[in-house]
Amino acid sequence: MAMTSLNDLFVHFLRDMYYAEKQVLKTLPKLAGKADSGDLRKAFETHRAETETQIANLEKVFEMLDLKPRGETCAAMDGILEEGQDIVTETSDADARDAGMIASAQAVEHYEITRYGTMVAWATELGRKDAARLLQANLDQEYAADRKLSELAEKRLNREAA
Repeated sequence: MAMTSLNDLFVHFLRDMYYAEKQVLKTLPKLAGKADSGDLRKAFETHRAETETQIANLEKVFEMLDLKPRGETCAAMDGILEEGQDIVTETSDADARDAGMIASAQAVEHYEITRYGTMVAWATELGRKDAARLLQANLDQEYAADRKLSELAEKRLNREAA
């Protein structure tokens, strides 16, 4: 799709995030299964449920725009998830693996935060306050997930890995 307007960019990012969230949804159960820490496992499981809500919100935005929900391959997310998978498979110490999984999960969160922040601004600029509200809800969840991961790392898991 040729992008010639802010609306075209918005739709491109929407499809990018739809694909990205679907990939994250597939990955979170794998991370939860590899987590040594019960708290980290619970954080991944909780975020899986949030990710399902985020996908539903994206589908509502597609509907508002009279578009069929579909993703576009997001090479950035694929790379972040692949790097995270390398951490999981190549780290033999359980505590170090937990610390590495937190770092990898935060890379995902930070990518999502940048995209959702941009999309909220663009939706607002395009007069789509209805879409902006749904995207803001996703952004708020991503910020909360990032804070939770930081808290787990800084209060205990990094120390255990050291």
